[in-house]
Amino acid sequence: MTRHRRFPLDGGLLPAALAGDGLDVRVVQETGSTNADLVAAAKAGAGEGQVLVAELQWAGRGRLDRSWASPLGAGLTFSVLLRPAVPAGVLGWLPLVTGLSLVSTLREFAGIPATLKWPNDVLVDGAKLAGILAEAVPSQSGTAAVVIGVGLNVDTDIDELPPGATSVVLCQQRASRPAVGRGELLIELLRGLVRVHRRWLAEPATAGDAYRSVCDTLGQQVRVELPDGSAVTGTATDVDDHGRLVVDGRAFAAGDVVHLR
Repeated sequence: MTRHRRFPLDGGLLPAALAGDGLDVRVVQETGSTNADLVAAAKAGAGEGQVLVAELQWAGRGRLDRSWASPLGAGLTFSVLLRPAVPAGVLGWLPLVTGLSLVSTLREFAGIPATLKWPNDVLVDGAKLAGILAEAVPSQSGTAAVVIGVGLNVDTDIDELPPGATSVVLCQQRASRPAVGRGELLIELLRGLVRVHRRWLAEPATAGDAYRSVCDTLGQQVRVELPDGSAVTGTATDVDDHGRLVVDGRAFAAGDVVHLR
């Protein structure tokens, strides 16, 4: 298969472009896990707005300890350190708000009709485009820190993807749209995250309706595979005020959701 050219991210341009958004961006060629690196930084007292981007991640994890891998220079793998001043009961919305911001940017900037599978898998026509992993960092001072990790397939070709996945370039080829550069897309994604995050902090109640409007899980027959190995099947009807998925009147804060078609 003939592959299109992949250009490295500009480690000088990105920090300069995003400094005005309160972000301190660092690009590395490779690391084990951008999330693990920023969790360690948070424990050492690093401030909010640290962003670590890796061209290659060799020990990345998704939700439920799944691995996340991407060919060198083909995706966007990055983590952001946040210290949101919100009650613990509201913190569960942060991963969902992050998913909402990704979907909004992909729709507005790249013209990709992305949706969300609860809680925060980014889908296009049922195929997975991106995953999000949020990790809370304990703190003796009581100031909550959360590291948000994002893995997005960008320039990944069909033979490099796992079954059931897609990429930005494949979506744009299918729609006969010009490809977007990874650097440009990363800038827009991070600016979108800052914008949506600040709106959520100012008005936490506004996130619910915006999230529900792009959540493809609602209204579907689903199977929720729970951490204890059991599973529940039913109709997903809502996402409640705590960010939990409601299936036939029962709310779930964690679990792997399978859309039944």
